[in-house]
Amino acid sequence: MFVREYMSKNPVTITPDISVPDALRLMKEKKVRRLPVLNNHGKLIGIVSEKDLLLASPSPVTSLAVWELTDLMARLKVESVMKREVITISEDTPLEEAARKMVDHKIGGLPVMHGETMVGIITETDLFKQLLAQLGGRRPGVRLTVAVSGVKGTLAKITEAIFNAGGNIVGLGLNEGVRSGETHWEIMFKVQDAAKEKVYEAVRPVVIEVLDSRESP
Repeated sequence: MFVREYMSKNPVTITPDISVPDALRLMKEKKVRRLPVLNNHGKLIGIVSEKDLLLASPSPVTSLAVWELTDLMARLKVESVMKREVITISEDTPLEEAARKMVDHKIGGLPVMHGETMVGIITETDLFKQLLAQLGGRRPGVRLTVAVSGVKGTLAKITEAIFNAGGNIVGLGLNEGVRSGETHWEIMFKVQDAAKEKVYEAVRPVVIEVLDSRESP
């Protein structure tokens, strides 16, 4: 899974000379929360978020007259509020690296580059969609969460048990945790083609504990 497979291609962009009100209107129209800023040569020179634009807008309690506000905002350009040091990512970067960058830098989107050219943007929404798909969130079936040790071959034993019960795994998620002071793994399976009770009984002998078992619509 690489960034190029999940990024939004041909993202909405703006130039630095657009006014803040016009940028906000464009965001609302296109239903986006950040806009890469390109110069006249198509080179990425900045990025502006909805929050940046809203913070630049006047307070509702300002003493300025309406016509003064309109004139002031019309003269306020994106260039004066955009972030110039843009954190980017290449199109062949693994998806988890994009997620790590967003978390570490507390940002919601990354322009995607091919050399010096911006070819897309990947956002937290794109990552959420992939997480939903990976966990089988849109597929009905049995949702089973188990606690296992880190012993090699444990996952293979569980998947074999599910297969022998007639189940088909259509979603999978792993999370490292601590139980009684020892590291363990919690694994979530979304399973189709097998009853909940049958899946439960099949995996119980090969895991530490079945933490949750439910039918998921």
